[in-house]
Amino acid sequence: MSVDHVRRRRTFAIISHPDAGKTTLTEKLLLFSGAIHIAGSVKARKASRHATSDWMEIEKQRGISVASSVMQMEYRDCILNLLDTPGHQDFSEDTYRVLTAVDAALMVIDAANGVEAQTLRLLEVCRARGTPIITFVNKMDREVREPLDLLDEIERALGMTAVPFTWPVGMGKRFGGVFDIRRNSMRVFKPGADRIDAAFEWIQGLDNPESLQRFGSEFEKARDEIQLLQDAAADFDREAYLGAQQTPVFFGSAINNFGVQEVLDAIVDLAPSPLPRQAMERTVEPVEKKFAGVVFKIQANMDPAHRDRIAFVRVCAGRFERGQSIKVVRSGKVLKPSTVVAFMSQRRELLDEAYAGDIIGLPNHGTLQLGDTLTEGESLQFTGLPFFAPEIFQAVEVADPLRSKQLKHGLAQLGEEGAIQVFRPHAGSQLLLGAVGQLQFEVVAHRLQHEYGVAARLMPSKFSLARWITSSDERELKKFIEFYAHRIAYDAVEAPTYLVANNSELRVAQEQWPSIQFHAMREHAGLVFQQNL
Repeated sequence: MSVDHVRRRRTFAIISHPDAGKTTLTEKLLLFSGAIHIAGSVKARKASRHATSDWMEIEKQRGISVASSVMQMEYRDCILNLLDTPGHQDFSEDTYRVLTAVDAALMVIDAANGVEAQTLRLLEVCRARGTPIITFVNKMDREVREPLDLLDEIERALGMTAVPFTWPVGMGKRFGGVFDIRRNSMRVFKPGADRIDAAFEWIQGLDNPESLQRFGSEFEKARDEIQLLQDAAADFDREAYLGAQQTPVFFGSAINNFGVQEVLDAIVDLAPSPLPRQAMERTVEPVEKKFAGVVFKIQANMDPAHRDRIAFVRVCAGRFERGQSIKVVRSGKVLKPSTVVAFMSQRRELLDEAYAGDIIGLPNHGTLQLGDTLTEGESLQFTGLPFFAPEIFQAVEVADPLRSKQLKHGLAQLGEEGAIQVFRPHAGSQLLLGAVGQLQFEVVAHRLQHEYGVAARLMPSKFSLARWITSSDERELKKFIEFYAHRIAYDAVEAPTYLVANNSELRVAQEQWPSIQFHAMREHAGLVFQQNL
């Protein structure tokens, strides 16, 4: 296993609150790396172009990201694996699982709104995992908040030191550019479009009279703020950044190509190479010779014409070669995939090899599940891929009874993805859908209609709470299931789930059945449960 291949990889996710400009920044990162030559029109979704990273039909209609997408690009002799996550809170579970597959995160903040609610939730995930974060403050070409106020808020929200690498000169119509503090030079703002045609203009030095002459009081104000920061702010410490105690901060306007280059350079210079991954049995090092990977996402119908299902695999160790034998540890099955793909959003290319840090796509016909560990034979189980108990439920039935088979088939595939949870009742036949947010139901209904040709009726459910159930006493568990048969359902991996209308019903069951454990979270295939506190 070549250490150099691992050293060259950077695998990171982009996170933000909806409408902070995350998808636009993703486009521009692809543009600046040379991976694409014309950016999708993000701000005008009725136009013929759409963002490269938003491939699902409903995303194009609404102008939002509701599915994570993966893009690989090469920049400065490094291979960057970029995972674009849904910004909408209703899809936070998918985002959480994606964050388990990366080594760093790029946080996008709207300069007008600061650190927003969904950003805080995602930050909690990053903080819990010790994921290092680079911060990009976007939309400086608009009338926004004062950068010093934003810096203070970032520090308070993240609970870590914010170290500015660049600083804005003005905002809105008075936006003159950004000053690169470490290079002691100013990059002058020239509004960009979809292409990188003109070279950027630089003005050297904080005391260069040309900057003061051209930008007047705006530059004077920025210079005073930069000098204040140089005196008072902490110096950048890469170890502190890697330990999620510091975040480098960059300012810019992604829609105008501004500040993107600096962010790309920071990812290469600062973000870590692939890190060791924890399995239940041992710590797996990325430079090991034998391949090991984990399925962190499954997506159906990326190519609607072929009704395909793709398992997204994070390569955790070793080298993967197309056609090699790999073992699905959970089932013991051996695969020899010959159509392994690398991702460029909706474009896919056959790949011959991949290394630790890379994201590869394996065709999946029901063999692979979320959280599956793949190895060259060793029995390993990677940990940390969560499933959360749904917070809202709806019953589902097909409008045309003759299409019931298609409904079950569609729901089985969409349930595999994990963005919606499909429950089969212990008693009765009506399937139940569980989700974290209401928008998930709308997406499922849309996809059933457009991808499977099924018009589904979604109806309110009497249940509003679910807990997975386990017990060290199998007879007690069986007795509990039979006693509450009308409240028991099974999820995609046949894990039994107890459904209730409210918390008081759950408390009663917990008091009356002390031998039963009720869990608000499960890991892959029910192997590891987290107690409901």
